[in-house]
Amino acid sequence: MPENPAAIGPYLCGRGQPMLVIAGPCVIEDDQQPLAIATRLKEIVEGLPVGLIFKASFDKANRTSVESYRGPGLEEGLEILRRVNESTGLPVVTDIHEPSQAAPAAKTCNLLQIPAFLARQTDLLTAAAETGRPVMVKKGQFMAPWDMKHVLAKLEAAGCRNILLCERGTFFGYGRLVVDMRSIPQMGSLGAPVIFDATHSVQEPGGLGGATGGNRAMVEPLARAAVALGVDGLFFETHPDPDRARSDGPNMVPLDEFGPMLRRLVAIRQTVEKLS
Repeated sequence: MPENPAAIGPYLCGRGQPMLVIAGPCVIEDDQQPLAIATRLKEIVEGLPVGLIFKASFDKANRTSVESYRGPGLEEGLEILRRVNESTGLPVVTDIHEPSQAAPAAKTCNLLQIPAFLARQTDLLTAAAETGRPVMVKKGQFMAPWDMKHVLAKLEAAGCRNILLCERGTFFGYGRLVVDMRSIPQMGSLGAPVIFDATHSVQEPGGLGGATGGNRAMVEPLARAAVALGVDGLFFETHPDPDRARSDGPNMVPLDEFGPMLRRLVAIRQTVEKLS
């Protein structure tokens, strides 16, 4: 069985633990942006009963168009994340897309993320597990919650026990996602802590023709529902100016709105804890 609570850097995530928040921009856009966002996020969570992990991607390997910006690449991206960790003290996470990326990413990152489209890729899961780092796997948009038991089995077979499962919506026809909130307790019954990715759940894949669309107005309502259900953590992408972001702008939370939103979600969490 996976550990619950799971150890992620300085935090424990899961049963009886404070809510974990994973947040940051979709992709690293330059060498200054991640540190600026991470510094602001650290200020936002100060005094709140949450743990914060900073997230940014060094490469977006699944962009809609070949012309879309992908990121600075592995070496430069990991160096930028290393500086964020060193300067802020925040744990960092990034997504990996190929088995060869696992070991170098693990030298910098406190948590490795497996993208939803790759949740069934055995070699990638094995490589991530063998680094010794905790691993978060986003449930494939095409997968049932109970099928994530096979993901857990692959990670555990390779020696990983600190595992997070992440809900991020399910395909609902073409270019749309729907969130079945039953997936949160259903995945929770598998034993691992569960994270809800509120921003990718409002994506509209290919909705802008050559890019992915989204509806950021639905981020907080869905996050509220997940918190009310007792989810162990929340995942958000946030940006100072989402409409100018180089990836996933339509579904990202504006950075200046992140703090008020998070405080409202914490209030719901505290109410739920009183009732449980």
